[in-house]
Amino acid sequence: MKIRLLSILLLATTVVSAQTLTVEKIMKDARWIGTSPSGVSWSPDSKTVYFSWNPEGKISDSIYSFTVGATEPQKANYLEVQKINAINNGVYNNGYTQMVYTYRGDLFLVDSKSGKTTRITQTEEIESNPRFVGKDEWIVYTRNQNLFGWNTKTGITLQLTNITRTAETAVAAPAFGGGGGGGNRGGGARGGGGFGGGGGPVGGNANATGTGSQEQWLQQDQLRLFSVLQERKDKRTQREAFVKANKDNTDTLKTIGIGDKALQGLQISPDGRFVTYRLYQAPTSSKNTIVPDYVTESGFTTEIPGRTKVGAPLGKYDFYVYDKVKDTVLLVSVDSIPGITDQPDYIKDYPKKYANRRVVSRSVTIGGPFWNESGSYAVVDIRSQDYKDRWIMRLDAATGKLSPIDRQRDEAWISGPGIGGGGFGAKIGWINENVFYFQSEASGYSQLYSYDMSTGIKKAITEGKYEVQDLVLSRNKQNFYLLTNEEHPGKQNWYRLKTDGSKKEKITNMEGGYEVTISPDEKYIAYRYSYINKPWELFVQENAPGKKIVQVTNKAMSDEFKAYPWKEPKIITFPARDGAQVYARVYEPAAGKKNNAAVLFVHGAGYLQNVHYWWSSYFREYMFNNLLADQGYTVLDIDYRASSGYGRDWRTGIYRFMGGKDLDDNVDGAKLLVDKYGIDPGKIGLYGGSYGGFITLMALFTTPDVFKAGAALRPVTDWANYNHGYTANILNEPFTDSISYARSSPINFAAGLKNHLLICHGMVDVNVNFQDAVKLTQKLIELGKDNWDIAPYPVEDHGFVEPSSWTDEYKRILKLFNTWLK
Repeated sequence: MKIRLLSILLLATTVVSAQTLTVEKIMKDARWIGTSPSGVSWSPDSKTVYFSWNPEGKISDSIYSFTVGATEPQKANYLEVQKINAINNGVYNNGYTQMVYTYRGDLFLVDSKSGKTTRITQTEEIESNPRFVGKDEWIVYTRNQNLFGWNTKTGITLQLTNITRTAETAVAAPAFGGGGGGGNRGGGARGGGGFGGGGGPVGGNANATGTGSQEQWLQQDQLRLFSVLQERKDKRTQREAFVKANKDNTDTLKTIGIGDKALQGLQISPDGRFVTYRLYQAPTSSKNTIVPDYVTESGFTTEIPGRTKVGAPLGKYDFYVYDKVKDTVLLVSVDSIPGITDQPDYIKDYPKKYANRRVVSRSVTIGGPFWNESGSYAVVDIRSQDYKDRWIMRLDAATGKLSPIDRQRDEAWISGPGIGGGGFGAKIGWINENVFYFQSEASGYSQLYSYDMSTGIKKAITEGKYEVQDLVLSRNKQNFYLLTNEEHPGKQNWYRLKTDGSKKEKITNMEGGYEVTISPDEKYIAYRYSYINKPWELFVQENAPGKKIVQVTNKAMSDEFKAYPWKEPKIITFPARDGAQVYARVYEPAAGKKNNAAVLFVHGAGYLQNVHYWWSSYFREYMFNNLLADQGYTVLDIDYRASSGYGRDWRTGIYRFMGGKDLDDNVDGAKLLVDKYGIDPGKIGLYGGSYGGFITLMALFTTPDVFKAGAALRPVTDWANYNHGYTANILNEPFTDSISYARSSPINFAAGLKNHLLICHGMVDVNVNFQDAVKLTQKLIELGKDNWDIAPYPVEDHGFVEPSSWTDEYKRILKLFNTWLK
């Protein structure tokens, strides 16, 4: 009896221990949680899924494979891993019958059906960026900043450009008089060279003399009657035209000098005639920050090169077209872009400063071009350097003329899913020869649109108060596959719909979040799926509604992790002071444990979503919030203004005033805790990192009676110290819009600190430099404040790596709350 009683007591002690969270436990090496798969990709034959995984708990992940129909994944060997990584970045031809990839600097061609691989190059130089052109008969690639072409039928290799570091090549004057505004469609623009051909009997005059008009007519009639003859002739003409356009290139290939500028975006049109590229001229004077590294192997302090600060001089981009037939280089002029001289609305706040300002064309970056399959149309994606405009325009490569298609103007800044902030990574492609697709926030939410080049009609393919967060056009170009949050801002699902927007079908059905990878043949999808309290696992299913789901991995949660009953926070909404509905997660303590104190967790980045139904990227904070709830705290985690997933107005709600509506939402959240959850208004704290650290500072400095204590982790203290790409989007530039910086930088309000502040910052932070914390430290000293502490972490960057640093940081945060909120 005594032995049995002892066993029961030991078991009970073990269970209690497993369910008791400590900072030391949750902040140790993240492998204690389990291992989730990542880097998911398919084999070219669509039979095998590859992914990184670490079920054995080793130092780093290994590559595993799972064959459709198998029972469990297998570890892949090293050489297979290397090739898979290369193949994952491969490019298919239009028919998906061949794929070309780069492996160790050489090119390889794979037949999708047989799996046969042909080596294209074997050189000491690096070949990269391959793509199929000329009706898939040519593979064009880059070598030493030049384009080369390899014929898939004959194996011939041609050098297509001769770009050098010599003095810049003179450009030809734009010839805007001809061409009809886009691509190289018809007439002389298409006939002279490249893959498409156009001269000869088919493209010539039916009444021409010479060999006889009867013979010409007969030949045309034969080609009209028999598609095989026409197809063979097209291929022959294509080869002849390409060789003609590039004949004697070793002796006569035009040298294009680019001087000291950086070459970007080099590509060739599908018919081989037009080479397009950008040249970037770096600013002559821009000072970079320096990050001192004190704890080094050498024992000496070293300097880590940093970045520029917002407002630093920007470089200049120019866009060129090299016409191989005319042997001329055109500089594409942007002066005629509609609205190119438009000024931002914020200058109205500075009537004297901008009263006599000379109106000039704004600097832009041109992305693309995006050609249709035949090369008859090209569109470019143009972004203004002040971030307020996006133009999608038609490019007439023969003349360099730009014609407007769609303008997206945002007085805040252009961004959103599938739109991006710099013209690169945006979703643009062709549905057919005349119709292309793109995404836009024209409706207030990032939706999918099409534009018909032949009719000039723009059409919304998707509509609603939700976001299209990812998309894939099917091989046959009849369907789109979409990842959207249309059922709930915090729930994702994978859909299929026709390219005209009809017949939408929901393919996935589990509540949570998805990262979907579609197989090359589109018959299957592999996806990482997770839920609020369940980390990512890998699943495979047929790419259609109602199909069986196969779970591939099951190691995301270790036995130790599963021993604790991780909370599923309630997802709620509450009204902000301006009537907007704010989404939030609430962690409530168990009955009898509530201590009438509360903590707000403020996520970072600004433009990030954390109130959702999938596993959070803030998994350490998720675990810490569980710990706080166990100790009696009510925890509120909100998607304040500027968070992602809620459309344009929410995204831009902080324009020209960080610490405005975003802070108001957190203050309104504190009011909710008092009114609805019975929290003592004198026992509310908050914490967060990066942007969350910034909000914590603004909260303690500008609303000191709302929050009793706060932990600001790696915070921005002065926005004039941060980088250009992020900050100028939201606050413009310090010397053009000083009002925005004055009201958005916490250091200006440090005198308002009334309650208790903890600052934690990595000293080798190359994102938010440690200088921010140092400057605020000096300010607080000068103000005579003594209710604050700072914890520097000498070996940590913006995102901590060492478990010891995580542990120290969060022990300090817990001590702060237990000291001042309980």
